[in-house]
Amino acid sequence: MLTIEEVLEIVPVTRGTLSRMEKDGKFPRSHYISENRRVWFEDEVIAWQNGLPPGTGKPRGRHIKRRR
Repeated sequence: MLTIEEVLEIVPVTRGTLSRMEKDGKFPRSHYISENRRVWFEDEVIAWQNGLPPGTGKPRGRHIKRRR
């Protein structure tokens, strides 16, 4: 089981984007294991990741343009 922090390390998106993807059915649903704790099953996240077409993943890290 993966926490949201662990999922965001695998899938480099924001929490809001992850929630939208989950709501739209583009990412596996989370499961509540207690009232305030939700997790994702690792095998579902890995299966989702392996099902992506090549080249659709975002690069890791932030690319921020800075003014000089």
